[in-house]
Amino acid sequence: MFNSSLGPQDNRNSSAIRSLGRWMIFGAWLLILLLLTALFSGWLEHADNPNRNLQVISGSRGEATIALKRNRAGHYVAPGAINGESVTFLLDTGATQVALSAVLADRLGLRRGAPMSSLTANGYVKSWLTRLDRVELGPFLMRDVQAAILPSMPSDEVLLGMNFLKHLELTQKGSELFIKAPQPN
Repeated sequence: MFNSSLGPQDNRNSSAIRSLGRWMIFGAWLLILLLLTALFSGWLEHADNPNRNLQVISGSRGEATIALKRNRAGHYVAPGAINGESVTFLLDTGATQVALSAVLADRLGLRRGAPMSSLTANGYVKSWLTRLDRVELGPFLMRDVQAAILPSMPSDEVLLGMNFLKHLELTQKGSELFIKAPQPN
């Protein structure tokens, strides 16, 4: 005859095994969630800025052209630099000049110049003039660029306004924007 009763030691082992199994299932679900979070955040970051790796095309005469893809909000964003520090530009043909947040201006060590009033999508806001030694968008560099410091702007984007863009040739084809230096006549 077979005795199927378990002794106290066997019950403790069985309970420990069940507890370990629960922890392993919990750990597996946690790992799956972490992996999905990493994949999803990478996808969102790419959707917000599909131009993280700036695509520069060289022409037959050595001229450089930047090709930008529109992000999921319909904007053109691109990596660049102000005074050698990496920034993300939002190309804004409706902005008169380059505009950046007070937080970024402080981080870059920019001096606030004359106070002024700037018209934004949210109405008039107090701002300050400043000068940027260097503004770089891929192969395009401008020196001594006037800019506005706006305290209410999000800290991680810079509006690249017309005082920079007017020196370049912009051509939009579908959901891509091609930027190059104009050819001399």
